[in-house]
Amino acid sequence: MFKLRVYHTNDDDPKKCTARKLNRLGYASLHTKIRDFPPNMILLNPFSKKSLSPEDTTHAEKHGVLAVDCSWKTAEQQFFELSKIHVSRALPFVIAVNPVNFGKALKLTTLEAFAAAVYILDNPGQAEQLTSIYKWGPHFLTMNKNPLEDYRTAKTSKEVIQRMHEYLPASKDEV
Repeated sequence: MFKLRVYHTNDDDPKKCTARKLNRLGYASLHTKIRDFPPNMILLNPFSKKSLSPEDTTHAEKHGVLAVDCSWKTAEQQFFELSKIHVSRALPFVIAVNPVNFGKALKLTTLEAFAAAVYILDNPGQAEQLTSIYKWGPHFLTMNKNPLEDYRTAKTSKEVIQRMHEYLPASKDEV
């Protein structure tokens, strides 16, 4: 089991916040101060130039995984500050199933981000446990089963990116 932590900025609707529910159920710890986190965690950072991959597993087991729950208006600055003391990794292409962003690529809740991350880091059981807390949660793993399996069996970040290209929608120029 990976230790999961959330940097929470209180920018969202508390009733829809998956990070708060993860914390309430004991699956992740919630913090509101950047200094509350030990250094070198794997930071799930959409601005990172390197993808999360199985090669990060040992590091994540030792230091944990950190997600950020903030407004997209302040996201770039939040991630910039956190990336100074943590190991930044972007999640590869997956599709959201949460009710607000259903079907949208990479518009994930904190729950979906953690589920994708722990699955890629070779703990599908923890991903299933996390997604079970919402009715829509298990559908995230079902809908993304093929890409998540491909990412999980990749060796490196570069290989994850190569596999990810198989799942990216074709551009208008290619149609």
